[in-house]
Amino acid sequence: MGKVTGFKEYGRELPPKRAPQERINDYKEFTGCFTEDKLNHQAARCMNCGIPFCHSGCPLGNVIPEFNDAVYKENWEEAYSILTSTNNFPEFTGRICPAPCEAACVLGINKPPVTIEEIEKHIIEIAFSKGLVNAKAPLIRSGKTVAVIGSGPAGLAAAAQLNKAGHLVTVFERDDKPGGLLRFGIPDFKLEKWVIERRVTLMEEEGIQFKCNTEVGKDIHADEILRNFDAVVLAGGSTIPRNLPAPGRELKGVYFAMEFLKQQNKRVSNIEFKEEPIWATDKDVIVIGGGDTGSDCVGTSNRHGAKSVTQFELMPKPPASRTESMPWPTYPMLLKTSTSHEEGCERNWGINTKEFLGDAEGNLRALKVVDVEWETDVFGRPVKFKEVEGSERELPAQLVLLAMGFVHPQREGLLEQLGTEFDARGNVKAAEGAYQTNVHKVFAAGDMRRGQSLVVWAISEGREAARRVDQFLNGSTALESKDAESMYAF
Repeated sequence: MGKVTGFKEYGRELPPKRAPQERINDYKEFTGCFTEDKLNHQAARCMNCGIPFCHSGCPLGNVIPEFNDAVYKENWEEAYSILTSTNNFPEFTGRICPAPCEAACVLGINKPPVTIEEIEKHIIEIAFSKGLVNAKAPLIRSGKTVAVIGSGPAGLAAAAQLNKAGHLVTVFERDDKPGGLLRFGIPDFKLEKWVIERRVTLMEEEGIQFKCNTEVGKDIHADEILRNFDAVVLAGGSTIPRNLPAPGRELKGVYFAMEFLKQQNKRVSNIEFKEEPIWATDKDVIVIGGGDTGSDCVGTSNRHGAKSVTQFELMPKPPASRTESMPWPTYPMLLKTSTSHEEGCERNWGINTKEFLGDAEGNLRALKVVDVEWETDVFGRPVKFKEVEGSERELPAQLVLLAMGFVHPQREGLLEQLGTEFDARGNVKAAEGAYQTNVHKVFAAGDMRRGQSLVVWAISEGREAARRVDQFLNGSTALESKDAESMYAF
């Protein structure tokens, strides 16, 4: 690798960020870039370990040590070639991935891991700036047609790979613009939407067609899709949110997180919406759910000018460092402080919501909550809880955002018309490794198949499903697999 002693000489650093008090006044991305020297030093920390566990930590199987070496040598064409051999959209993952690869980094055994995610983002942005990223339409078309239902990360990845294989791909999206969760779920301060537009424009130049404002199963019957396409990829995501059916749930002021986030993303992009506006301005906001979506609600509420922002989590507070039950290189469930938390938020763990309390006009005014204590198993994992006697109390709240995850894909419409089978968790059932459903020529990928997960997993699912579709259409496939021994060419 580039510098054998680099991991000894340089510590882990991250690019500068705008101060919280400044960045909450807009919805722009606030993380800067490394200087050339800093980027070189961070790439030099990759330690040429005998077995690079980062490969297995990454759902895409990214060839991380090799692109780090290319960055260290400032060979940007090589770095870009290696990175995009396994990842169609490093500009997305470089901004919003929780970086499981870093959790598996060998250097992370006793030192802070390599800044893989930031290096990835720098590679793709430098590649764009140097004109290395260009539309590459296939030279030969197969004549086969594929419909991709859903334009989130799984659908986009499947479409890109199938188009690369020479098939004629049409992506159907029920919203105004392509992107799915990337566009309407993730706030602009984490992922500005010009980044998505840039990529979609390239995909259109490569021959992929996007049909927006078109809901298959409502605007177009599933039978019509089956008649007109040689294969179908279901990539509609896991869109049914987990509810909290406590007394008072119907009060005005209690919303699902995605209702809140989607509206704000549309405001920033000047897209009209018909729903009643949801604002956090001058309100006591409580976010129920401790994951990334909850964090996005915190950041958006701060930008609205909320009176106070509090985030609840039913589970106990995670540890700050690895425990015996979370050994390296497994992905550890540790306490995370996001950039949104830095901007202002009171965080609480081990709290259960008992009731939503309203005023005479039916507006939310408070939550009735209680503290809980968890019992753990021999591995330290929480298994059941009991309420703490005497801890019940009311907390003022005029806006509550439910960010407790998603349970399964929408069944009404498309899935009902197709007659797809579902697994025990309510997701579309598709054979492991084959991605094919019980319906002839219909495949499934992403959250719709595996359940709510990470964007990087969705991209991986889309790529792998595309391989299976290509194999189904042609009898064989030349599309790259994350399990291949060599996945890039210089």
